[in-house]
Amino acid sequence: MPSPLFWLFATLMLIGGIAVISFRNPVASAMSVVACFVGLAGLFIGLSTFFVGVIQILVYTGAVMVLFIFIIMLLDLKNEEKRNSKYAPIAAGLGLVVLFTVQLVGVLSKSPNPEAPPLDRATLAAAAGDYLTDGKIASSLNAGQLPDVHLIGHMLFTQYNFPLQIIGVLLLVATIGVVVLSKKPAE
Repeated sequence: MPSPLFWLFATLMLIGGIAVISFRNPVASAMSVVACFVGLAGLFIGLSTFFVGVIQILVYTGAVMVLFIFIIMLLDLKNEEKRNSKYAPIAAGLGLVVLFTVQLVGVLSKSPNPEAPPLDRATLAAAAGDYLTDGKIASSLNAGQLPDVHLIGHMLFTQYNFPLQIIGVLLLVATIGVVVLSKKPAE
């Protein structure tokens, strides 16, 4: 990825993130999250993970944020009144930033191999041994191609199937809860 594009998308994400916590209007905050998602998708596409970038736009920016905006509109939230800010939330926020930075430096300093392995034909053919020999993934890897969509699907529906279903149920329960809580009592 060219450096100016990286800085463009990273700046878009930072401005969107700051706007999420700065706006008092919940719809404006939700639209700022959309800007963050678009910047993140641009970074994914710049890393040549086109599928993840497109899914980021379609699923998160399209579906999830439409759901959030629908729920915000359904709740009929009013603008929040400005309160006197206390120093405790600001100190807690700064403390979390410092804690996260220390954790990030600790994780990045202990990574054993910062470089990705080469994706030459021999490496891909060696990785094909982990999959069914007559399957689409193994045949693509043996041919020297990286079937990223099939690999993501295989990983999601084998090793991460249970967490994926838990997230789906959690989103369904949250949506039903918002609809039930937002119903106006009959007069």
